[in-house]
Amino acid sequence: MQATPIQAFDASGRQRIGAVEFRGGLVLTSTDENFGGLSGMALDASGDKLIALTDKGYWLSATLTSQDGRPTGLADVRMAPMVAGNGRALAAQGLGDAESLTLTPEGVVVGIERRHEIWSFPGPDPLASKGKQLISLKGIADLGSNEGIEALAAPAKGKPAALIALAEQDPKDSTILPGFLFAPLDKPRLVGRFSIERIDGFSATDLSLGPDGKAYLLERRYDPLRGVAMRIRRFDLEQLVDGARLSGEVLMEAHRAAAIDNMEALAVTRDAAGDILLTTLSDDNFSPLQKTVLLRFALVP
Repeated sequence: MQATPIQAFDASGRQRIGAVEFRGGLVLTSTDENFGGLSGMALDASGDKLIALTDKGYWLSATLTSQDGRPTGLADVRMAPMVAGNGRALAAQGLGDAESLTLTPEGVVVGIERRHEIWSFPGPDPLASKGKQLISLKGIADLGSNEGIEALAAPAKGKPAALIALAEQDPKDSTILPGFLFAPLDKPRLVGRFSIERIDGFSATDLSLGPDGKAYLLERRYDPLRGVAMRIRRFDLEQLVDGARLSGEVLMEAHRAAAIDNMEALAVTRDAAGDILLTTLSDDNFSPLQKTVLLRFALVP
């Protein structure tokens, strides 16, 4: 793994973008042919231990190193295929398009697109774990093949639900991002639905619960004329309840002139100084025309 520092967020050299401050970034590369396509990520409470997954059914774990709050690289990097209880790789069973994950006390919960399934991988080390299906969304929502569950979150106290899922977009209503609430976590059933207002063609790519009791939504837009763009919105966690239709607060938005790519993963943590940090990762789609970018921002008090 090699990490090239990103010194400036854009050509202007500005540090402040909306309600956040740019703390630094990295362009990540590797000679491993399985590296790339990073579509979901989580960090532990320290913000150092990283677990991510690819849309070809691989885990990536690493230690995120930093200096004075600025990311400097990934150490102790490991990759391994995601494996089902039958011992076979998920990718070999048509379940490789993993797009989202969230940490729980029991292990890691993962959302798989196209098949619209949610899986559980128990234990402290998902790379050594065998997964099992928790939920199939067939019959719950007519999600598009490539418009499935992009975000998962498991509130620590199980409220407003044990598991929150958010789809990339709604194939029948272009004005919303559809959300689902499940409980309990061990044998989940659908207990509610909510929606988030879809603004200016952006689609949901991740949802992370911060240590401040807020829910943070990462969004991405791409079209040939305007290029790529990213946005982060914030909500009160208790607002994500059955029947809610939410707009939230836009914290930042950036476009192709900035050091962004196809931003798909978000983790929110608090550093030793008490600052709320937002760390994002991009999915390069295994394309030589795109990059795997890690960007870190801090909320401005």
